[in-house]
Amino acid sequence: MSRPDPILTLTNANVLTAGGEFEPGWVRVEADQIVEIGQGAGPDTGRGAGPDTGQGAGPKTGQAGSPAGAAAGGKTVDCAGQWLVPGYLDMHVHGGGGGSFTTGDQDEARQVAQFHRRHGTTAMIASLVTAPIPELVKAIESLAELVEAGELAGLHLEGPYLSRARCGAHNPAYLRKPDLDEATQLLEAGRGTIKMITIAPELPGATELIRHCVAAGVVVAVGHTDATYNETRAALAAGARVATHLYNGMRGLHHREPGPPTALLHAPDVVVELINDGVHLHDAVIGLTFDAVGADRIALITDAMAAAGMGDGVYPLGPMSVRVTDGVARLLGPDGAIAGSTLTMDQAVRRAVDHAGVPKAATVIAASRTPARILGLADRFGSIAPGRQADLLLLDEKMKVCKVLAKGSWVPLGR
Repeated sequence: MSRPDPILTLTNANVLTAGGEFEPGWVRVEADQIVEIGQGAGPDTGRGAGPDTGQGAGPKTGQAGSPAGAAAGGKTVDCAGQWLVPGYLDMHVHGGGGGSFTTGDQDEARQVAQFHRRHGTTAMIASLVTAPIPELVKAIESLAELVEAGELAGLHLEGPYLSRARCGAHNPAYLRKPDLDEATQLLEAGRGTIKMITIAPELPGATELIRHCVAAGVVVAVGHTDATYNETRAALAAGARVATHLYNGMRGLHHREPGPPTALLHAPDVVVELINDGVHLHDAVIGLTFDAVGADRIALITDAMAAAGMGDGVYPLGPMSVRVTDGVARLLGPDGAIAGSTLTMDQAVRRAVDHAGVPKAATVIAASRTPARILGLADRFGSIAPGRQADLLLLDEKMKVCKVLAKGSWVPLGR
């Protein structure tokens, strides 16, 4: 990324407001923060022609025309009526661009983050899959340093306290029953950077573990579970507040046993994750879920693995091997279960609009504001407001990412 401009004013944009609507407006950025927003085309910033600020169509930059802006070396970007939205926050992602978070290697983690930034994900939660406890501790301790340095927004433990019957791409040999002392070891390794943990509520001791994690300030998600409706309700009563990739990796909805999906959708304070790649869920299910609970309760996620942005072939997902064919990731072996995805957030957003008929504003909210809120990160991410980190996207009419501003710096686009 380039170094941030001292003052940058983005004018003549359709800005996603706090009210969840697009309105003509402008945004001023200083260094890595949003400092001012306004209605209308923008202040008198002398939006003359200038060099392109990055790759993609549309906006141009020039020196700010106002005395204060010129004195500070400020620039202006005429957004030419494009859609200005918060950067996306992916709260469930394992890898991409050939790299993976699961190794705990910091350079590889940076590679993943760089890849997803080019697709509009300016903040992300690094998800770790089930592994032996010593390996998890080592990976957590390493990635925690990147969270503390502001390179990642947090960590997510997807396992090891998951159901063998619904383990998906998690190695069943490493799945474990809930253990408070062991879980405390994992949380302490994270030094406060673990934002979320996925737990199957039917496991012995799961309710106590949920309460323990909630008391430690960690968001608990229900997932990879064969729980009944009532067992899921018990997890919610204990403090669980997220559905890990709703519908996938859990007992399905049945008219005599409504299972986890119904319990999770009925709970008004639960956010449900959706993998909108056209493989994990039918487009009609995406539209139905948005209609049922609204964007304020939906978090679009990628669940992406290392193969995202790469070609077909065999890739690692933690200790498991996954074959990607025509962009679809499945475990090697006779059952060929779906194993993560090759999705990016810009694809998930466009598909929700184009295939599921979700309104543009609602789709962006589900990719930014909702995950930021449920993870306690809304003071930094997910909305365009003074004091928030300067993570912004310019989208065209088809919701394609044209420009990415991350921490006030333009991100070169490409693969």
